[in-house]
Amino acid sequence: MALHKGAGDDRRLTVGPFVGTAADPLGTMELAPPLHRLADGPVPADTAYQLIHDELLLDGNARLNLATFVSTSMEVQATRLMTECLDKNMIDKDEYPQTAELERRCVAILAHLWHAPDPDAAVGCSTTGSSEACMLAGLALKRRWMRRNAHRYEAGARPNLVMGVNVQVCWEKFCTFWEVEARTAPMDGERFHLGPEQAVELCDENTIGVVGVLGSTFDGSYEPVAEICAALDDLQRRTGLDVPVHVDGASGGMIAPFLDEDLVWDFRLPRVASINTSGHKYGLVYPGVGWALWRDPEALPEELVFRVNYLGGEMPTFALNFSRPGAEVIAQYYVFLRLGRAGFQAVQGACREVAGYLADGIEGLGGFRLLTRGDELPVFALTTADDVPFDVFDVSRRLRERGWQVPAYTFPANREDLAVLRVVCRNGFSRDLADLLLGDLGRLLPELRRQPSPLQDLGVPARTGFHH
Repeated sequence: MALHKGAGDDRRLTVGPFVGTAADPLGTMELAPPLHRLADGPVPADTAYQLIHDELLLDGNARLNLATFVSTSMEVQATRLMTECLDKNMIDKDEYPQTAELERRCVAILAHLWHAPDPDAAVGCSTTGSSEACMLAGLALKRRWMRRNAHRYEAGARPNLVMGVNVQVCWEKFCTFWEVEARTAPMDGERFHLGPEQAVELCDENTIGVVGVLGSTFDGSYEPVAEICAALDDLQRRTGLDVPVHVDGASGGMIAPFLDEDLVWDFRLPRVASINTSGHKYGLVYPGVGWALWRDPEALPEELVFRVNYLGGEMPTFALNFSRPGAEVIAQYYVFLRLGRAGFQAVQGACREVAGYLADGIEGLGGFRLLTRGDELPVFALTTADDVPFDVFDVSRRLRERGWQVPAYTFPANREDLAVLRVVCRNGFSRDLADLLLGDLGRLLPELRRQPSPLQDLGVPARTGFHH
């Protein structure tokens, strides 16, 4: 939720003479509703629509947004289903039992997809996105640690969570909100995420868990979850410390099962206690829906599950939010039903193919160095070569002139010296669009090469655009 200060000015919206279906040129122009306070009376529905519609034209084109991981296209049938269900509250499971049933089916599908040892025993729920799912997983890890270390916790022991500095900001929020020490492994050289050695070095008797990221938002690479688990297995043999792993599969959780079937990262690893994913990323659903799953009931402490007498029935709930839309959950089930395993392989494979094609094409233009190539997540990061007079912020700024939204940002500790562009290839971004981007970039490069130096060096502030 964005935080905004109240505006105290008396500006008004300008209403043109022919706005509305039955426009009265003089009467319409006299409306002029205020911007930052309620008008004295209503305006016609068509006028209200047109005023907002026109303002939103200033937003970027979602299809050209290569910054966001979030889905920007769905089939019209899915959109129709969502429209039919806009009034359904996901929490009213007694009132909307079939919506609740579709949620249960989605959890079961994910439990099978992620190789839960007993899919029927796995527990899970929908959330508003991966951020809420991560909060729930973190709470379960903390509560399990508190159970095992009750006396030490009461005596003031402070729990900690181990992760790479590349984690999504929701993990920093979790640690702040629930008073957990965030132990982050910095980047080092060409290692841009958490490795097994770094994970083990940061663990101690107060560690509630280790977060492994299947698909870093910084560069699209998978963290080595199996190797991290193996290192923690060895740590337990040597010290007795039993540290569980949560896999943040916000994106990769819906890529690896279809394109990297031999990669072991999920509940096949006994140390993996929970997994989350974003239905609204590579789950191919409009925002916002996420999923959190635990390998078995033991991994989710019973005291975190609330049973509420609501609308005539007892309802177990363990989400942070209460009322929230059911439409996105229904859309997720539509995508599962519509695509099946082969359909997902085709869609995600096309995304990865376009990412590799675009990465190769950009490399072929010269002036750039690729850090990743889109062969894990369909996402890749690149930086400028040492011998060019422009930087990634110049490239991002010039591409925006053509409507392309390609974020440029600086890496965190210890690679603040490295600034990159990141390209996210989602369903709907075709090879034809990739060719258009390559054409625009090819036309811009001669102009960029004629610069005396990066614009930052000339006093123009860099515009950062890192979006998870």
